[in-house]
Order: sequence, then structure tokens, then C-alpha cells
Amino acid sequence: MKTYIALFRAINVGGKNILTMKELIAILENLGALKVKTYIQSGNALFQISETDIAEFKSKLISHIKLQHGFEPQIIIIDQETIEKVILENPYPEAESDPSSLHLGFLATPPSHPQLAELNALKKESERFHLSPTVFYLHTPEGIGRSKLAAKAEKLLGVAMTYRNWKTVCKIKEIADEELYLK
Repeated sequence: MKTYIALFRAINVGGKNILTMKELIAILENLGALKVKTYIQSGNALFQISETDIAEFKSKLISHIKLQHGFEPQIIIIDQETIEKVILENPYPEAESDPSSLHLGFLATPPSHPQLAELNALKKESERFHLSPTVFYLHTPEGIGRSKLAAKAEKLLGVAMTYRNWKTVCKIKEIADEELYLK
């Protein structure tokens, strides 16, 4: 069995797309997931599954949520190795001391034509970004809520993504590393 992390986008925000973590756990278990754990209400679920076609599993998950809750969430599913890799490859280790300023935008697919010049033109002097095939690393010392770069990155990258701050990413890895998930 392999451990996966489902990163949901825009659930339980502003009273829209409500899906409790208890309901999410039940849906995942009904689809055959084992050892399901969630972290915070914004939609981070860890689970193990023997299914090898994760795209098909993701499609089933979205369909079940639509059927039961009336909306189709955007979900990015990564494996445990990916979360470990993106943490190790953090290009801004000095920013880890202020985890609310460091964000990882997990990408649905690698961008084929990212508009890097436009991204650079939007960033404040204090901001930095790094694009890998799976993650858009973003350091925003003045806050992500005030960042034009953060607001327009998805459009300029041309792929769907969902942000998680450094603290959340590290907590997800910690949960994945617990004895429950050791191979």
C-alpha cells in the first residue's frame, strides 16, 4: 500500500463548498482508502490505498463528493515521496523560520508555457519565487494576502494549483511519517 495526500482547493471557505473532515474520511473509506487522517478543515487528507491508478481514484473521489455534496472540488493528489522531496528541495531554507511567509503552490500538472517574465514583473522587491515541475515556491515576507504575484500566479503559470504554507506542509509530512504510515 502506498501513502497519498489529497490537497483540496477552496473547500470550507466563506461558507461555500462545505465538506466536513468527518464526511471526507467516510467518502475516502467508502472508496477503499485505509488509515485516513485529515489535517485542518481546509482539506488535507492522508490515506493509504492499493489502487494504482490515482487519476481514476481522484475521478471517483470528485464524483462521490459531487453526488453527496453538490460541488466538484479541485484536488491535487501527491504521494508521500513527493511531500518529502518538495521539503528537501525548498530553495528558501532561511524563510522556514517564518513559516507563514513561505508557501508552496502544488501544481496539477507541470506548466508547459509559464509566463515567467510577467510573474517577475508582478513581484515586490521582497518577494521571491521558484518554479519546479510540481511546485511553485513563493516567499512573501509582507504576506500572501497582499501579494499580486500570489494572486495571479495560477493564471500566469497556466495550470491549476493549491497553496499550502510551510507549517502545513511540514505538518502533513509529520503525519505521513508517523508510525501509522511507515512502510
